[in-house]
Amino acid sequence: MKGRVLIVAGSDSGGGAGIQADIKAVTAMGAFAATAITALTAQNTEGVHGVLAVDPAFIAQQIEVVLGDIGADALKTGMLHSAEVIGTVASCLKKHAPGVPLVVDPVMIAKGGHRLLLSEAEAALRDTLLPMAALLTPNLPEAEVLAGFPVRVEADMKRAAQRLAALGAKAVLMKGGHLEGELIVDLLFHDGRFERFEDRRIASRSTHGTGCTLASAIAAGLAQKMSLFDSVARARLYVRRAIESAPGFGRGHGPLDHAVTVRSS
Repeated sequence: MKGRVLIVAGSDSGGGAGIQADIKAVTAMGAFAATAITALTAQNTEGVHGVLAVDPAFIAQQIEVVLGDIGADALKTGMLHSAEVIGTVASCLKKHAPGVPLVVDPVMIAKGGHRLLLSEAEAALRDTLLPMAALLTPNLPEAEVLAGFPVRVEADMKRAAQRLAALGAKAVLMKGGHLEGELIVDLLFHDGRFERFEDRRIASRSTHGTGCTLASAIAAGLAQKMSLFDSVARARLYVRRAIESAPGFGRGHGPLDHAVTVRSS
């Protein structure tokens, strides 16, 4: 059930998020992960302590050589940092991977509060990359920036999903983890309709990298020719189990247990 996923994102030296989480998640789903690294971060469970950007031309070279040899059945973007990087990645994917489904995780701010996308790059993300997305996976703060209005309740989530779809995303998964309450509600908007996922909130500080992990697990499903709904459902189950069995490392927001496997029959 292999499927090839090319991940374009930043590295997390702490291993809980970014490229490291992406590779682990795709592998746990039974797919093959290749990467183009956009930035190096000095990071642990307490936060991001430094960022070293990768030259856009070298990011493009990574993408080109992987796609020219190994190829990809799905693509996933994470931390892209600047408008120049976004433009480079978008043009490169259009040229070398036309028609390959792209999962866009609009990474803006790390769990500890450090900005991973320059504020001046938000328009480039919205105008250049969002229209290329087969699936956009914003959390609520990211959705507020992209949609341009507050997202505080489930009705706002629906309105934001429709707005982001109108901007060009073929499907939107609104992640409701930032809402108050004991229940987590995620909304998948695709083909003009909503699919609602609801689970009880897990009391845990081991939530570092949940967004990266979820988006990459979904991309793996798409690479394996699963439906969008089934890809999302399997990825959500995987993330929940990974939180439940998290190792408890670090003094801050700890990593998940990416070794958990949830395979389709």
